[in-house]
Amino acid sequence: MDKYQINKLKRYGTFNGKLLNGKLLETHISWVILTKQFAFKIKKKMQYSFLDFSSVDKRKFYCERELLLNRRYSNIYLDVLPIISDGNRLCIGCGKGEIMDYTVRMKRLQTAKQMNHLLQENRVNKTQIKVLAKKIADFHQRTDIVYTPFNKSQAKSEFNDILSIVNWVKANLGNRYADLIEKAVRNSNFFLNQNEQFIANRVKEGYWRDVHGDLHSKNIFLYKDPVIFDCIEFNDAFRQIDVLNEVAFFCMDLEAFQRNDLSNQFMQTYLGLFPCMQSKIEEKLFSYYKCYRTNVRAKVNTLRAMQSVDKIKINKFSLEIKKYLKLMDHYSGEFQS
Repeated sequence: MDKYQINKLKRYGTFNGKLLNGKLLETHISWVILTKQFAFKIKKKMQYSFLDFSSVDKRKFYCERELLLNRRYSNIYLDVLPIISDGNRLCIGCGKGEIMDYTVRMKRLQTAKQMNHLLQENRVNKTQIKVLAKKIADFHQRTDIVYTPFNKSQAKSEFNDILSIVNWVKANLGNRYADLIEKAVRNSNFFLNQNEQFIANRVKEGYWRDVHGDLHSKNIFLYKDPVIFDCIEFNDAFRQIDVLNEVAFFCMDLEAFQRNDLSNQFMQTYLGLFPCMQSKIEEKLFSYYKCYRTNVRAKVNTLRAMQSVDKIKINKFSLEIKKYLKLMDHYSGEFQS
């Protein structure tokens, strides 16, 4: 479905005979229509090296994967439904007609309880973090162990891809920030060369598991029983990672909000239940993964800035880029010390 059809569905489409009349949200790979009761997520028709939503059948397959994978820890995922056209009318899960696409139906949650908003408002406490850490540790212990051999060349390539934004950063933010990128790449290469066998052993020891893959505050709602959603379904390699890599992303996100106290509390509770970091080298690996996650955040914000012509948005993205590059440099120093 294209943007025109999505807007038509949002305004005039029906579900169970009632108009959706919803609110439309857009991400880089999907649309989400919010109604009073439900959220309907529709994948965009697109194809990249790491993602293939190019056909209706493939989008159906990944909708079903999303449902299956997220149900491992969340009860908000309800079903996968066809979006049907009978000529002029679009409806979700109705009778006969042409199947235009598929959607994942979820329970609608309260935006006010989304964790990133609560962090911005300084309304997250250590008790909530302890509950969340217990839920994540329990999931990590239950989920499947994967034994895909560690590939150092691939790990280097993933980290070093940030070099693709150096010229833009140099031209728009100055040599200082470009130098931080090049320094982090050198440190990453050295760390991976020195610790290849150690990381490979963590795979053999069962610390690489089929987890969430995109665990950060925007994908968590802080109810009494926290709700985690929106794991990576479109590429298994992004989700089948070291558990330290997963929690490093979440802790980095907390620290980007300047809540190191919550990050520390999270790890204290999590490690008490799942002791996957007990040595100095494991602590350095944790810092390495946090460094990698800031690397990705800096790169994504740079790509958004490069694609924008709105000066206000570019300035906003630039502030985010600077923040993540500074954090990247901090973590780079930690795993090199």
